[in-house]
Amino acid sequence: MRSYRACFSIDCPAGCVYADFLMRIPLTRYGLPEVVVYPAAVLVLMAAVGLFGPARLPVWGVVVAEGILALVLGWALMFFRDPHREPPRDDRLLLSPADGTITDVGVVEESEFIEGPAFRVGIFLSIFNTHINRAPCDATVEKITYRPGKYINAMSPRAGKENESNNLTMVRTNHPRNRLLVRQISGAIARRIVCAAREGQQLAGGERFGMIKFGSRTELYLPASDSVECLVRIGDKVKAGITPLVRYECHSARETHTRPEAGNPGNE
Repeated sequence: MRSYRACFSIDCPAGCVYADFLMRIPLTRYGLPEVVVYPAAVLVLMAAVGLFGPARLPVWGVVVAEGILALVLGWALMFFRDPHREPPRDDRLLLSPADGTITDVGVVEESEFIEGPAFRVGIFLSIFNTHINRAPCDATVEKITYRPGKYINAMSPRAGKENESNNLTMVRTNHPRNRLLVRQISGAIARRIVCAAREGQQLAGGERFGMIKFGSRTELYLPASDSVECLVRIGDKVKAGITPLVRYECHSARETHTRPEAGNPGNE
């Protein structure tokens, strides 16, 4: 009978391809210590199943267990992936600060940071999305405010007000020099917000500044204006530093809400 070890040996073609794939995943430093601890724990479990499983399980049971653990290991590494991205260079655009799905778009009152009516775009990040946060445009970090809170479902617009959050107030360095707010929000699963930005720091559009670990929400706020054109709709999939959410129409007094033309699905 063929040994189950042949199915997961690094010498077999499938094992070589999978191991090579995992080794090539670019990982973020924001993932420490989980990016080391979680894969290490899975590898220990895989070793334990390989050593002690044959004495207690049938061959197919060991193969299934090792296969499931291999998938978990792949997911653990993929969660902390940090793909290279080339942001579009257009000063009129505000890029998505996170990967995920658009859950809400509209005008709300934001008296604390924007100091008036604000246009908000809410993005839900599932456990399968890249969780790196990126700057929506060239901007200076004016203020960073952390707030403790609840951990309700991050898909709800209420999460922005009730959940634990980290608020980055930024000022655009290009015209119009508006104040923006990027809000990192914990969810029911996410319990740790990482922010590497500092007050006074200059960020380029698409530049990394942090992450939220395990399922979360990110919101972008800007002053409500007739010169703002929304480029996304609820349900759209977006990628941080690539997908434009808003365009400033400086020569137009008309506010429009249109869906963008073909995006750039080829970027990770």
